[in-house]
Amino acid sequence: MALALDIEQLRGVVEKQEAPLLDSRTLGLPKPLFRGKVRDTYDAGNNRYFVIATDRISVFDVVLQDGVVGKGVILNQMSARWFEKTKHIADNHFLSIDPNDFPERFRSIPELAHRSMLVNKFEVLPAECIVRGNLTGSAWAEYQKTGKVLGHKFNKPLQESEQFDSPLFTPSTKAEKGHDQNITYKEMERTFIEKYGKDHGIWLAEKCKTLSLAVFNKAAEYARSRGIIIADSKFEFGVDQDGFIFLIDEALTPDSSRFWPKESFKIGQSQPSFDKQYVRDWATRIGWNKTPPAPVIPEVIATKTQEKYLVAYSRLFS
Repeated sequence: MALALDIEQLRGVVEKQEAPLLDSRTLGLPKPLFRGKVRDTYDAGNNRYFVIATDRISVFDVVLQDGVVGKGVILNQMSARWFEKTKHIADNHFLSIDPNDFPERFRSIPELAHRSMLVNKFEVLPAECIVRGNLTGSAWAEYQKTGKVLGHKFNKPLQESEQFDSPLFTPSTKAEKGHDQNITYKEMERTFIEKYGKDHGIWLAEKCKTLSLAVFNKAAEYARSRGIIIADSKFEFGVDQDGFIFLIDEALTPDSSRFWPKESFKIGQSQPSFDKQYVRDWATRIGWNKTPPAPVIPEVIATKTQEKYLVAYSRLFS
């Protein structure tokens, strides 16, 4: 596997991007098999997918009308590093980010060189696996109303941004359209049982929880040593034909996680961040109702977001 870019190489690649890549079809490719909020996925043959990280950005589960230049490059490079760093904890779908390994039709498009990943093909499990290390975001909003976080109770009053005694596993639905909905672990387990049978469904639910917490804890420990607090993160898993489980999609990026600077952390308030929260805050300030049509992200917000993502990469992997 070719090594991921270092921060200077990454900045150089991002600076050369003239406009956000919002649709891989503009590069002469056909309609993708799957078009997610950020990634376009193509069949690569031999039971593999070719995944392109575009520059689309979504907030509150809605894709904004414009993107963040070079964002997909940053996400792709960061995911590759995390997949390598955590593969001893959880098997994952990652194969290569080396263009020499790409199928010819993708290798011949230079714009795909740094924003694409060759991965194994797995069936996606129908749940988002969220781990929360600190009380923030929707969890903080719920706690203020109910004193609980998705059914979790606490022995003492908590403040905004406070670290939990142990990280919480709080799954959600994986909605193809509209907003994901928070669910309990038992609800996730029932969903898996309905699809995979009782014994295997229970096993898959437990593995999702165990692996999510294990990867999060390892990543959070490493990130703290680099000056970043990972407040929470979202993981996705898939299964192969034999029913074994693998970490898929992306891993611990500013799109799927909250990254806080350790040196400025103060309990009892919201935190500055190196992640998508900056865009969420902007969308909230302008009074958007969180439903389509999405607003156009201003250039100044997009530029600041790009820099936050680059800072996160620099801190974590320089």
